[in-house]
Amino acid sequence: MNSVPWYGVKGIVSEHLTIGRLARAADVNVETIRYYQRRGLLDEPCKPLGGHRRYAPAAAKRVRFIKRAQQLGFTLEEVAGLLKLEDGQSCRETRLLAEHKLEMIEERISDLNRMRRLLKGLISACMAGERPRSCPIITTLSSSD
Repeated sequence: MNSVPWYGVKGIVSEHLTIGRLARAADVNVETIRYYQRRGLLDEPCKPLGGHRRYAPAAAKRVRFIKRAQQLGFTLEEVAGLLKLEDGQSCRETRLLAEHKLEMIEERISDLNRMRRLLKGLISACMAGERPRSCPIITTLSSSD
């Protein structure tokens, strides 16, 4: 057991992280931690008189959770909802959120594919060498259709 936990030799105090160590443990920068705090996604611990705020090791897990969710395309508002379901007991709700996110991503991919086809067509028209009176790209962008 901890012989001197108050002084942090092997105990509770040494297990807690400064904001810099938390950022390193979660592979983010310090400003990300502060931003998550401002957004209400991460609690800001009290600052002891003359000391530094100390974060529990679980805070690193929470920050990594937020980053992974963002990498899957979830907004910070959606992440806040996921954090409420983090206990793992609301699998149905979590699945519904993920299904909705997947639908949005598939719609976006469809939109991007449509934009790619249109741009390729416009570029081909420009490269055809038939020098029309105006550039087909500018004409298309200027049209009011």
